[in-house]
Amino acid sequence: MRSTVLLLVLAATCYAQKNNNFVPGRNSIVQMFEWRWDDIANECETFLGPKGFAGVQISPPSENIVVNGRPWWERYQPLSYDLTTRSGDEGALKSMLSRCNKAGIRVYADLVINHMAAASGSGTAGHSCDAGSRSYPTVPYGGADFHKSCPINNYNDPAEVRNCELVGLPDLDQGRQYVKDKIVEYMNHLVDLGIAGFRVDAAKHIWPADLQAMYASVKNLNTEFFPENSRPFYYQEVIDFGGDAIKREEYLGFGNVLEFRHGCELSKAFQGSNQLKNLKNWGTGWGLMQPHDSVIFVENHDTQRSGSGGVEILTYKKAREYKMAVAFMLAHPHGETTKLFSGYSYDSNDQGPPGYGDEILGAEIKDNSCSNGWVCEHRWSQIYNMVEFRNVVQGTPLTNWWTDGNQQIAFSRGNKGFVAFTVSGDISADLQTSLPAGSYCDLITGISSNNSCTGKVVTVDGSGKAHIDVSGVDGVLAIHVNSRLQSKL
Repeated sequence: MRSTVLLLVLAATCYAQKNNNFVPGRNSIVQMFEWRWDDIANECETFLGPKGFAGVQISPPSENIVVNGRPWWERYQPLSYDLTTRSGDEGALKSMLSRCNKAGIRVYADLVINHMAAASGSGTAGHSCDAGSRSYPTVPYGGADFHKSCPINNYNDPAEVRNCELVGLPDLDQGRQYVKDKIVEYMNHLVDLGIAGFRVDAAKHIWPADLQAMYASVKNLNTEFFPENSRPFYYQEVIDFGGDAIKREEYLGFGNVLEFRHGCELSKAFQGSNQLKNLKNWGTGWGLMQPHDSVIFVENHDTQRSGSGGVEILTYKKAREYKMAVAFMLAHPHGETTKLFSGYSYDSNDQGPPGYGDEILGAEIKDNSCSNGWVCEHRWSQIYNMVEFRNVVQGTPLTNWWTDGNQQIAFSRGNKGFVAFTVSGDISADLQTSLPAGSYCDLITGISSNNSCTGKVVTVDGSGKAHIDVSGVDGVLAIHVNSRLQSKL
């Protein structure tokens, strides 16, 4: 009887760790790549909260080694678990977490626990390490806390992938209870400050049983911001395109997994290498994980630079196609947790965030756009308007599927919304929308405000039909019941 109760408790805990902890009525985590904590706090209060976003994924908050030239990847080489980075110190992090939670925006930390820094030297909090001797005195970690040094040469050998060194990074031995305890101590500290969950970096390189044990040992979320007995949400980096020796399913019992196939397939489709008509059965029919098991996305900081699965991933550099792929993700019912990206422009793959010396420059937002080299994709109207679209149509089925038989598609979300996409040519067709009769503002070409529209207006008749025009330049059209323009008496 006692063992049965324990199993039920563990099962309930694992299930709770798949709850994204969103405030009801909101959607989408935005990866605010390399943003400063103070700037994220301001963005939560002034933009993300009012626009209906649900969360922010922050760059790793633990101290990292300082690398010459300050490349982005130095953030993924922890030196200690001190909460001081170029994004800010612990005080700034705590303030940001409080302000974002109060604005209805949950915060998820990028968690780097597979390894420690590969170089010796000083870190962002002023501490030091000697990677050669595996000495990280601030934690402290020593040689016995790491797996035996070896390169990963064979990705078909799960033990080698999990016990050897990813690109030369000293590989922590999470099988040691001491290592587990230090990692859990770090995670608990973040939970105390108000974190809602964790994106777990390089989870594929850690034994699933060790991750499960650590997750289960982390305390419940801070009740200042979350309901009693809320658990951290875990979404894990496990790259698996079907032929990998390590399977994503090995990690689904105690958390979610990032769906890399999602961005690959949408990048192919909206760059014209797979016909849009084939998206009719988009979702598990394409080999994607069940919605409650995954976090879906188009790009992240890795894939936008190096591709994924042999595919060129869409980014801000192909803005039209990128906006189309993101719009499709947010319009389609597949996926319980969607993740967007907001970063900076770059010319080389190693390039770090805009900065002056060791300081990161802020985005300096004016007229809804960013400066200082920041792209701020989440502030593009075509993106934040589709976040609103997803909130409006939540819970409705996909209906009224239409295609030209090739590279043009359209569909409704019940009687709440309607979208159309073209990769080739213009759409000019009378289509069924199921929306109530009226005039609607197209949220791709314009913004609806004060009963007026700055872009295209679509008229729906009493039968729910509308003449839909989508130019190949825009690529997308989107309307929903809240974009309906009220008749003037």
